[in-house]
Amino acid sequence: MSFRWGVLQRNAIFGMGLADHTKKTYMELQRKKVYRYVIFRIDEKKKEIVVEKTGNPAENYEDFTASLPESDCRYAVYDFDFVTSDKCQKSKIFFIAWSPSDSRIRSKMIYATSRERFRRELEGIHYEIQATDPTEMDMNVIKERAN
Repeated sequence: MSFRWGVLQRNAIFGMGLADHTKKTYMELQRKKVYRYVIFRIDEKKKEIVVEKTGNPAENYEDFTASLPESDCRYAVYDFDFVTSDKCQKSKIFFIAWSPSDSRIRSKMIYATSRERFRRELEGIHYEIQATDPTEMDMNVIKERAN
């Protein structure tokens, strides 16, 4: 019983654990370009971060933003492809902490305390955005950060 308490206490202090497929799915986006984006949610019952949705490479940024809930927190990674002024094809991976202002306070607290630990698990992130409304993560913000 004390072991289980130790695990729960550790998660409460350091954030949630990762489901087995969570990091694997991110690696498929990063290395194999299997996905355009991955949306993660916290499963409070299991005390872990799980994959909620993936977007295929043909999907665009509007598809991604439409997949985020309007009033609940999520983490997401988005693989942004662009062409530089030198006509060079580039790709940058964004980590987005989505915490809408009208989401539950408990949800905001759980996502905020787990964010840094989860972010460190995902190697190869180029930029991070914390957004409370869609204007803080619109395409202009993405383009500006990537250049």
